[in-house]
Amino acid sequence: MPELNYALDTFYFLICGVLVMWMAAGFAMLEAGLVRSKNTAEILTKNIVLFAIACTMYLLIGYTLMYASSAGGFLPSLGFLIGEENSVDAVLAGGDDAPYYSARADFFFQVVFVATAMSIVSGAVAERMKLWAFLAFAVVMTALIYPVSGFWTWGGGWLSELGYSDYAGSGIVHLAGASAALAGVLVLGPRRGKYGRNGAIYAIPGANMPLATLGTFILWMGWFGFNGGSELKVSDIGSANNVAQVLLNTNAAAAGGVIGALILAKLWFRKADLTMILNGAIGGLVAITADPLSPTGLGATLIGAIGGAIVLVGIVTLDKLRIDDPVGAISAHGIAGIWGVMVVPFTNSDASFGPQLIGTVAIFSWVFIASLIVWLILKAIIGIRVSEEEEYEGVDLVECGLEAYPEFMVGGNR
Repeated sequence: MPELNYALDTFYFLICGVLVMWMAAGFAMLEAGLVRSKNTAEILTKNIVLFAIACTMYLLIGYTLMYASSAGGFLPSLGFLIGEENSVDAVLAGGDDAPYYSARADFFFQVVFVATAMSIVSGAVAERMKLWAFLAFAVVMTALIYPVSGFWTWGGGWLSELGYSDYAGSGIVHLAGASAALAGVLVLGPRRGKYGRNGAIYAIPGANMPLATLGTFILWMGWFGFNGGSELKVSDIGSANNVAQVLLNTNAAAAGGVIGALILAKLWFRKADLTMILNGAIGGLVAITADPLSPTGLGATLIGAIGGAIVLVGIVTLDKLRIDDPVGAISAHGIAGIWGVMVVPFTNSDASFGPQLIGTVAIFSWVFIASLIVWLILKAIIGIRVSEEEEYEGVDLVECGLEAYPEFMVGGNR
């Protein structure tokens, strides 16, 4: 019965959206654990406010830009708010053109993806960016930058017509977030004391590894909604089987990412570096997101293992280039995202390398260049970096007027 299938798929879509929303908590906990205690309240403030901004701006303009434009185009049509809900007659009519879930459910599921892309930026620019500059960028990112490349792909634009394949967003979401983060980090510069003369690199440990580990587990859990919901329906046997395979592969890739990062860390650093292992899990999840349906469970494990390992290579390489990313977000979401997109044709016969490469370059170029322009404008107008004294004292007091751990604060360099 169409109405029962519609109700089931709508409910499934909404629950998956809730799981993806829970990833916001994962990002907040992971980032709070990987920054110093004097910057914890500010990073938490950024995470909850960026989520609110993403929800509001995507409601006002972003969703319409992404999904209400003509198929195959390059520039999306300008519009505001979301459209009408599906009518009862349209649902009961059945057939291939009948909607199989609520339009409001679709918006809810899509908006939490936008917030995920923006969350990637917050960790990379942590500990030295002005809060209000970051929030101003979040407005532009979620209202314009992300929806334009989203229209090119999921919205039926030119990349979709070209044959670009990205099931749940290794490129569309994760590479986009990492590209915006890279632009911001390049304009912002590294934290004080991170790099010395003659190529010296100094570790700046995070304050709370249990919190960072909890955040990673929350992200791992939320990813089941991220990838599972991207099947879009569950009301028929084929879709139900697909969802089961997607969740199996998502879990397998995360496990592979952990193992790959662990082995490489032991071989390279002679230590089981927890921060690298946590990023390995995320790298594995990001890598499988471009196609969590086609591989076998063992294939997904291998894809995740390579994703987890290359995250370590990316983190070390960026440090050598003096590109300071406190939480490893650019590597975990950007480099692993590229790997995820480009590996799709190995397991999915409907995809080919040409469109995957073009899509990767297009998404990176658009988001990076647009973000760079916005960051430079913000730098010229209001400035994006706190002063050296404020950075030493910690952005918690400077931006929020409070400290996350006041009973433990005994000096500036904590």
